[in-house]
Amino acid sequence: MKTEKLNVFSGVKTFVTPMVISMAAMLLVGGIMTSCTEGNSKSKDENTAVDIPVLELQPQSVEVPQTYIADIQAVQFVEVRSKVSGFVDRIFVDEGEFVKKGQTLFQLSSAEYNEMVNSARAGLARAKAEQSAAKVEMERLQILVNKKIISPSELELAKSKKAVADSQIAEAESMLKSAQTGLSYTTVKAPFDGLVDRIPHKIGSLVTENDLLTSITDISSVFAYYKVNENEYLNFMRSKIESGAETFSEQLTLILSDGEKYGLKGKLETTEGDIESGTGSIGFRVRFPNPDNLIKHGASGKIQMMSKLDQVYLIPQKSTFEIQDFTYVYVVDKENTVKVRSFKPIQRYDIYYIADGFEPGDKIVFEGIQQVKDGTKVVPQSVAAADVYHDLLSVR
Repeated sequence: MKTEKLNVFSGVKTFVTPMVISMAAMLLVGGIMTSCTEGNSKSKDENTAVDIPVLELQPQSVEVPQTYIADIQAVQFVEVRSKVSGFVDRIFVDEGEFVKKGQTLFQLSSAEYNEMVNSARAGLARAKAEQSAAKVEMERLQILVNKKIISPSELELAKSKKAVADSQIAEAESMLKSAQTGLSYTTVKAPFDGLVDRIPHKIGSLVTENDLLTSITDISSVFAYYKVNENEYLNFMRSKIESGAETFSEQLTLILSDGEKYGLKGKLETTEGDIESGTGSIGFRVRFPNPDNLIKHGASGKIQMMSKLDQVYLIPQKSTFEIQDFTYVYVVDKENTVKVRSFKPIQRYDIYYIADGFEPGDKIVFEGIQQVKDGTKVVPQSVAAADVYHDLLSVR
């Protein structure tokens, strides 16, 4: 039996058999059942809670290392400059050589200054001779005045000549001393024990007054200068006051330019007198022993000091994720529902973020953050804090 139907879209008559109608009905029912089954399955998956490790946060007090760029200088550094002009006649030391205080370093040409000394000595001898003659004349006139042979005015004139002769001697002695000082400047000596730096002028070079001959550095100890902000300065001073200024001793670490820690600790000695108005920072000075002369004047490095932070929270980095410079963590509420929360780390330390703004007892997703999203139901699996912070304890 055929059923006649008119196709309303084409206007053409078509004939549908009962078998075709039956098959179409079966396909329709099957599709509906399949659709219902998939919908129920999807709903079931969305409502299934996920087992997730959860960490309960508690405030802590931690000591974390802070690093500061340091300017390293020798305890003594002096530029040795010529005080007189002349040619370099001799050089008694080599660059990098260790010298003792008073050891001769350079000899400049001295012939001119020797002549000046000889001339000054001759002038002094002449002045002394004139003084002797004036003295004899004064004594002779004194006798004649006593016998009233001549008038006292002639004696007064003789005394004036004697005073002039005395002043000429003082002037001649001063000129001699000046000439001898100039001569002594042609021999350049070390001002203290230390190492000789580069020698720019070689033998035969003409140097003028104030030309640099070399530098001497004493690096048996070195100073490391660095700056801290005002808050760090106040924390330091409070710790010093609480410990007692006499017993307080801050031992600091120096990190050299290659990233290696210097083997000897440094002692914080003093601070600058003022806080810089522009930067709000203040300078500290640390002395480091340098028995092997490993650290040179002008070296670079970093000072590492421990800073105590109270009432902060340690967030494992693997429990966080970042989106466009914002750091996020998943917080689990009382209904065991995951909520996204952003926070601003105070700083990063090892494999943790140090942060504030959380509440004691807040629970975060410790690991498996890829399995959850905002609004996900979870079955919290508590993680022991001692296990989480084991790495931190090992570092400290």
